[in-house]
Amino acid sequence: MPNERVGRSEFDRRAIFDLHCKNERDEYFIVEMQQAKQDYFKDRSVYYASFPIQEQAQRGEWNFKLTPVYMVGILDFTFDDTDNDVYHLVQLADQATGKRFFDKLSFIYLELPKFTKTVDELTSGFDKWCYLFKHLPYLTDRPARLQEKVFLKVFELAEIAKYTPEEAREYEKNLKVYRDLKNVIDCAYGEGKAEGLEEGLLKGRLEVAQRLVASGMSKAEAASFAGVSVEML
Repeated sequence: MPNERVGRSEFDRRAIFDLHCKNERDEYFIVEMQQAKQDYFKDRSVYYASFPIQEQAQRGEWNFKLTPVYMVGILDFTFDDTDNDVYHLVQLADQATGKRFFDKLSFIYLELPKFTKTVDELTSGFDKWCYLFKHLPYLTDRPARLQEKVFLKVFELAEIAKYTPEEAREYEKNLKVYRDLKNVIDCAYGEGKAEGLEEGLLKGRLEVAQRLVASGMSKAEAASFAGVSVEML
């Protein structure tokens, strides 16, 4: 989803990374990664959360039923209070009874400076995410405890974000070649079911190798990558 609806200065945009998205249940998420403490940050959170609420208004008759909105702040600073909690969930509640009044507007804050576990002490998914958020800019390799697929994707995206414009274009080009080749193999696998699995897969591997050669790769490298002999090219 576009992030422009929260109007900010160019200075703010350099200081903050925003994610504005929906999940499979159409619930709204606004994620702010804030590096430096700012005045009225809580006010700012409420202001940002108001946008997806307003966007749910429908023309004509509308019963005011809302989809949940989550404002998530991943903070590299701490609030002024003195508790040691890293995770905070804030919702509207009745002050007299303490009972939750409304559960469709939630503010979730992670105070990363309060997270002090080492990589060897990570036991839960929450621990791993906090460690990753806090240390990602300083990691030179991927810790053994963060090898799950979702974390590897984060590392990949973080590496891409550091690319120069030229490197980014080259990455996109290579990614397109990879996807094209994968489609060829998948297609050949499907055809192989009909014409004989082995022959269908061999046909797909040969086509992959031929495309690699056409893109500039040597025959030896292309044959090795696709799993065919050089003589077959």
